[in-house]
Amino acid sequence: MLKAGKLLVATPTIVDPNFARTVVLLCQYGDEGAVGLVLNRPSDVAVADHLPEWTHLASDPLVGFGGPVDTDAAIGLGRGVVQSDLWTPICCGLGLVDLSRSSTQIEGLEEVRVFAGYSGWGPGQLEREIAEAGWFVVDLDDQDVFSSDATLLWSKVLRRQHGDLALFADFPTDPSMN
Repeated sequence: MLKAGKLLVATPTIVDPNFARTVVLLCQYGDEGAVGLVLNRPSDVAVADHLPEWTHLASDPLVGFGGPVDTDAAIGLGRGVVQSDLWTPICCGLGLVDLSRSSTQIEGLEEVRVFAGYSGWGPGQLEREIAEAGWFVVDLDDQDVFSSDATLLWSKVLRRQHGDLALFADFPTDPSMN
């Protein structure tokens, strides 16, 4: 079932460089479409270079690539117990953070990851991609968002799944080289 807080894990058939072997946190889902953040594509851009006020809360010193939509936008994904109009809850203590305001205006925020851009789908688009075997939909583990090594997240998420889905964790990047 699709809903905010689920993970979209790219199947090995996705070759689009924006999404190949990605893990996307679904942040919003509804009749108007879906919005998510790619969790496992770090960049070489430092949070301190663009949002120095947020570095003390940044769990990762580098900005992540959230997706190919609006890549000039900075998007915060935070964890905490927050009651603020600068916070949009997702699930399980996670929410989107308004980074345009001062970090001191958001009480209860424990940490934040900063992303450039986001992933977006129009009405019915994500459902079609799933039906065409483009994505696995799995449950979020509380360590996924703030993983210490995001580049290993795709395999890690698949490996913990039950049944045949776990076998994809070791799927070669280029099956012809197998």
